Amino acid sequence: MTAARPAQDGLCVATVGIERGGIDFGGSEAHYGAIPLQSCAGTMPLNFPNQSRSFYATRRAVRFWGYDSALEMSFFVSEGALKKLQPDMLLDEPGMLRAFDAHRDMICAAAAKVYVRGRKGSYDLERSDF
Repeated sequence: MTAARPAQDGLCVATVGIERGGIDFGGSEAHYGAIPLQSCAGTMPLNFPNQSRSFYATRRAVRFWGYDSALEMSFFVSEGALKKLQPDMLLDEPGMLRAFDAHRDMICAAAAKVYVRGRKGSYDLERSDF
């Protein structure tokens, strides 16, 4: 079951049924912010309050950060994943950053889904994650 509702701080909160494997923010309710994820132990909030992102030329990826309480995780969105989201994307730094910005909501949702798979220092988002 997935439901979106405004949180007290104005962010959209989506409650995700992990067993169903999907995240649906419901059109205009899509926002970055708190995404509570159900786990065996209860709710595990993954937040994306930091709007900064950077281009990593050696990885051909855009890096951004998510937070679970005080823990910071790095996420890398591959060139291939961005190209899948925006087929007309230019394959340079400005083009990849523009594609990331245009699809930030989908990228954060995919990051939340990948994060459920296990806890580690960084996560890669590939074409298959979208």
